[in-house]
Amino acid sequence: MQDEYRTVAGAGVHETEVNRSRFLCALAPAATEQEAQEFIATVRKEHADASHNCWAYVIGADASVQKASDDGEPGGTAGVPMLQMLLRRDMRYVVAVVTRYFGGVKLGAGGLIRAYGGAVGEALDTLGTRTRRRYRLATVTVDHQRAGKLENDLRTGGREVRDVRYGEAVTIEIALPDADVDAFRSWLADATAGTAAFEPGGEAYGDA
Repeated sequence: MQDEYRTVAGAGVHETEVNRSRFLCALAPAATEQEAQEFIATVRKEHADASHNCWAYVIGADASVQKASDDGEPGGTAGVPMLQMLLRRDMRYVVAVVTRYFGGVKLGAGGLIRAYGGAVGEALDTLGTRTRRRYRLATVTVDHQRAGKLENDLRTGGREVRDVRYGEAVTIEIALPDADVDAFRSWLADATAGTAAFEPGGEAYGDA
């Protein structure tokens, strides 16, 4: 798994104009290829009267799925530059659709490549991105007497507390960078006089 990747902060649209043609870049996070395709379909429907709705998406923290479409523009002048811009910015789990309303002036192949790639780049700059980092999920089990202070210490220490469950004992789910696991074990033993149980689990991505 990748240690970290970047994605869009949220869905949004940014408009640019090149030689009287309007380029509207719609960006959205997409967890799966199906989500990306559904977003593309929604934008196509919204802009059914546009000259072109070109798109590109990258799914997977390791960019395992990469697809793009020129939607009628000359081959390689729209979807590929959009995809290249997403990859150059290390974007993952993201879909981009650039809607073009033709303004009457032909841009030529080089102009189109710059316009479509540039629309995505400007949209990323304007709408913002966020970094997601790989974490080790872990479970800490502790007695009720120590649970309140421990949870408070975790939160004030900047640890990500994902869930707290109360039963015969208290179970606290946390997320740690892999490199911190050993140091955290030692800290936990000191903080709870060796009474807390620590159980490492799987991996997940969270905001860095």
